[in-house]
Amino acid sequence: MIAVLDACVLYPTVLRQILLGCAERGLFTPIWSERLLEEWRRAARRNGGEADAAMADAEIARANARFPAALTAPGDEAPLWLPDPADIHVLGSAVVGQAEMIVTLNLRDFPARELSGHGIVARAPDVLLMDLWLDAPDRVEEAVMATHAEAERLSGESLPLRALLKRARLPRLGKALTR
Repeated sequence: MIAVLDACVLYPTVLRQILLGCAERGLFTPIWSERLLEEWRRAARRNGGEADAAMADAEIARANARFPAALTAPGDEAPLWLPDPADIHVLGSAVVGQAEMIVTLNLRDFPARELSGHGIVARAPDVLLMDLWLDAPDRVEEAVMATHAEAERLSGESLPLRALLKRARLPRLGKALTR
């Protein structure tokens, strides 16, 4: 399954690392565009200044190195329509990359009636990860635990898994993994 990762799931870090960890474990193939990467960079700059933008640049380079086939070329956006014209490039990336899915936190911006003609669905990351967990629990848990361990290492303190996942907007996955 090929999935476009919208900028809102590439930034913040925990959500991105879990999604990319699942992709590394063969659960889906991620794609993105230069424009999505630039949105990630701008969000980092807006939220944390130039230091965060520099970290985003390093993470973007790392993501592109980990997934060299992920970067899609721009497509013809003229025949595409979405309620928010600023999101048409995401759908364009999905069409060019032959994606089956757009992973986003902004589901309202990607109505099913507009995507279905292209054979694409929009899914929230929590829903996608729960489905992946139901199909391949060990691989999803490996990705989550690796991200959790890295978050604890970077923070220098113990972080409850469920709270970390809830902050990452993955409450269902957090509940499933901490039962």
